[in-house]
Amino acid sequence: MAPKGKDPKKTTQFPSTNHDEILAVFNRYARHEHLGQRYMTPAEFLQDYLGYLKGDNIDPTTLNILGSLVDLNKNYRITIDEFTNFESLLVASDSLYRLAFQLFDRHGQGFITFDDFQYVISATKQFKEFPFNFDSNFVRMHFGEKRQRQITYKEFTQILLDFIDEQTIQTFCKLDNTNLGYISLKNFETILKELRQYQLSEFISTHIQDIVKLSSSATLPNQISYPYFTAFLQLLSNIESMRKIYVAVCEKKARTFSSSTITKEEFLTEAQHFPHTTPLQIDILFAITNQLHQNIAGKEVKNEYIEFNDFDTISAKEHLLPYRLRSEIIDEHYKIEHQTIVMKILESGYRFGLGSIAGAVGATAVYPIDLVKTRMQNQRTTSIVGERLYRNSIDCFKKVIRHEGVFGLYRGLIPQLVGVAPEKAIKLTVNDFVRDRLTLADGTIPLWAEIMAGGLAGASQVTFTNPLEIVKIRLQVAGEIQSVRRPAASEVVRELGIRGLYKGARACFLRDIPFSAIYFPAYAHVKKSFADEHGYNDPKSLFFSGLLAGIPAAGLCTPADVVKTRLQVQARKGQTKYNGLTDAFKKIYIEEGWTAFWKGAGARMLRSSPQFGVTLLTYELLQRSFNVDFQGRKLEGSKHIDQAQYSPKSRASILLSSNPDHVGGFHLAQATFEGIETRFGLAFPKYKNPTSNEPSPSVPSLTKLLGVTSQVNT
Repeated sequence: MAPKGKDPKKTTQFPSTNHDEILAVFNRYARHEHLGQRYMTPAEFLQDYLGYLKGDNIDPTTLNILGSLVDLNKNYRITIDEFTNFESLLVASDSLYRLAFQLFDRHGQGFITFDDFQYVISATKQFKEFPFNFDSNFVRMHFGEKRQRQITYKEFTQILLDFIDEQTIQTFCKLDNTNLGYISLKNFETILKELRQYQLSEFISTHIQDIVKLSSSATLPNQISYPYFTAFLQLLSNIESMRKIYVAVCEKKARTFSSSTITKEEFLTEAQHFPHTTPLQIDILFAITNQLHQNIAGKEVKNEYIEFNDFDTISAKEHLLPYRLRSEIIDEHYKIEHQTIVMKILESGYRFGLGSIAGAVGATAVYPIDLVKTRMQNQRTTSIVGERLYRNSIDCFKKVIRHEGVFGLYRGLIPQLVGVAPEKAIKLTVNDFVRDRLTLADGTIPLWAEIMAGGLAGASQVTFTNPLEIVKIRLQVAGEIQSVRRPAASEVVRELGIRGLYKGARACFLRDIPFSAIYFPAYAHVKKSFADEHGYNDPKSLFFSGLLAGIPAAGLCTPADVVKTRLQVQARKGQTKYNGLTDAFKKIYIEEGWTAFWKGAGARMLRSSPQFGVTLLTYELLQRSFNVDFQGRKLEGSKHIDQAQYSPKSRASILLSSNPDHVGGFHLAQATFEGIETRFGLAFPKYKNPTSNEPSPSVPSLTKLLGVTSQVNT
């Protein structure tokens, strides 16, 4: 229980993993031993475990710098203690700064010297293109006249931010050839795209010149003054502060039920409460949003205003930083733990409703295949007079159309739809409910839990499945005898009675429990393998995941389905009668052999696979479309990075690792590496010498340097 007066949410920590799990993962990758202690090399940690820096042509300086992140003792041996320490660092509240500090602390002394600072800065892309003056007052003030000061972690955090500004100012001074405090618009664009690219959104990068024309009041055309230069950079660094100003105005306007669209005057008034925000910065901000609104409208926009969604477009990659992801994970974990009973009931009811719709869509799509499957399974080795024999499923399909018409393929569909809605709904709802309860704190779920969730879902559906199946089957086989009148569904129900509707229930359990225990885990894993590099599943991948998962589930459960069909079909004169599950198995085997248990297997797989493909596709798309938040776990694979909003580089930096060996904080490794450049602008060359296989000698971002899958060229 949280202390009195304290928000319990604030005490919620990032879901951690236990030491035994970390040790098990470490032992799988630690192939060496020294003095009885297992270890892996920094290269093995980066390349084999994290999957970064693949190849033999890696720049040795880069490898050395990045290896020092985890090799605290600097002996090229990563032990379990260092491995665990790095995992803890990744979930620390100040992980970005601590990771950057370890980059500079090359000797593991717990402090940084001038030589350390110079070594790392000199290895960056920015230094190679815009050399930093290490004889400047900046260096003397921070490291002393003789450069002998040792910088602690807390001091380093401030120096790093000051360095970003100092490097940019030095570049401005070098490009100010006239010493009048101006640089050209072209040079301004170069500085932004080379030194501050990590702070530029795709929209601002594309429209820099238009934005400058709207906001700059310089008397010289195409010239950028130093005050405008610094205001622009400060705006890029403080987009989140601007967002807070917007929220503050909205909170005041909410009391009067005013529009959430904020005018420039309203924004300026509130900005006075934020001391580091200037009217010039706000001029630039509204020039950006004005350009954005003009692009959307396709014409000139006279009124200057800003909306909340504008910040998502003009901010760079703040949403990709690890503390944002960590906060999202903590928030989701907290909401799941504290989801109320009422919300759980509402969520289950909501899923039940969507499952009903999805089940009806899936059943209708494949019903003709289901009818063919049923008739093939009911066909005996000896026929009676008037019963049509089918050579195979295709022959059955043709004869149904020839003798009963196209609508004959949909005989029994109405009771099927009446029953399939609650049947599929309860199956999907129970599976989701049990999976949510058995999912671990880090968002993973053990295989045994997936199988249990599927099995319970299969068992729960029999309440609806059995009455549905027996009525449907008797209607489907009614057309096999031409001389017999075809009964209505109501007549079949009256004839069977309540007890008769559950005839063959044990066989139904025997089929549905293993089917769902196989299907749902298979679907979850195939779906994950089909997800893109962001972990997102598009509709095509959802359909094929459901389709492929249905093949083994339907095929392996065919014998139970054959027995269930024989028990539920009303035996005609001359046909064998069965007295229960065991008796049916024995008689079918004695009279028809093992092959009889696999009758209709092809049709069953052909029906069940696409049916569940359509059903799960519909179910997931409905959840995404309505997107109702019941404070529970989000649907896996549903989070999508809008390709129109973010650049290919942003889309390539997806963040939470899906590797099952990346336990605990290692889920955030990619986000943290990306954050070093996003927040501090540190990027290093990847290869020693560009080869013919390399598309460009330009230096990649740190995420790309580390080998994260990307859609843009290095």
